[in-house]
Amino acid sequence: MPFSHHSHSGQFCSHATGTLEEVVIEAIRQRFQLYGLTEHVPRYRQQDLYPEEASQSLDALVDQFNKFVSEAHRLKDLYANDITLLVGLETEYISPLDLDRLRDVLHNHNSRIEYLVGSLHHVNGIPIDFDLETYKRALASFPTEETRMDDFLSSYFDAQYEILEQFHPEIIGHVDLCRLYQPDLSLESWPRAWEKLRRNIQFAVDYGAIFELNAAALRKGWSSSYPGEDVLIQQYDGRFTLSDDSHGPHAVGLNYSRMREYIVRVGIKELWVLERSDAPNVGGRYTRPRKVEPNILASEFWETATNAS
Repeated sequence: MPFSHHSHSGQFCSHATGTLEEVVIEAIRQRFQLYGLTEHVPRYRQQDLYPEEASQSLDALVDQFNKFVSEAHRLKDLYANDITLLVGLETEYISPLDLDRLRDVLHNHNSRIEYLVGSLHHVNGIPIDFDLETYKRALASFPTEETRMDDFLSSYFDAQYEILEQFHPEIIGHVDLCRLYQPDLSLESWPRAWEKLRRNIQFAVDYGAIFELNAAALRKGWSSSYPGEDVLIQQYDGRFTLSDDSHGPHAVGLNYSRMREYIVRVGIKELWVLERSDAPNVGGRYTRPRKVEPNILASEFWETATNAS
């Protein structure tokens, strides 16, 4: 039973490719049984737009997200006999405005947003996953050289905690994206940041979140998924799921066979998925975790899963 809880398409994301329907069709072709459609929420300030969005107005980005929700639900109904689709979103936190507007999005769409992938992609208002130069600029925005990395990481984990505390996302997205360009960085070497990460993990575990094993790190040069091997979520009885974080049909299920190797290497024994629920969860949405049975690691899917070239 292959599955993913985190995806994008070029139809609704400027740095992705393909249509949302093409992503769904590819997931069906690869025999995925559950696939999450989770577009980025809009950005609400001109200075927060990525270069590829420069020609779009802020209102157009809001309209694009609303169209995503409608199209995702159309596809969910259209392909209901072939695949279970869940409709969610991926959070942003660039400034407090993003959290205020996220409340509006959830209120306006109500039960049409079935779950959240709790992610952030900025520190001090600067993107940390766009390119190495911009990542370095975010790091340099902390003025004290001796504590710069600890300050940078701590700021990331504090912002992450705000998302967890305020919205209780069902899926914790790429928990250690803060070291994208330094995958060998030891988080435990920065005591203040490490304690904040431990706090976040414990909080998420306590309210019932699932942590994604995100295959995108493998296509970005990591030897593991997000999170890295030192983020020992399993020591807190944390639960894991799979996400391909695809940005188009070409990346559906990409590197999942390498993900299996990683799962075995770090000793993860079980995987979980989200399913619809009749009762609201702690975030007020109608999904809940379910352990995958039988053991997903024995599935024949892994034998045909695709890898990056």
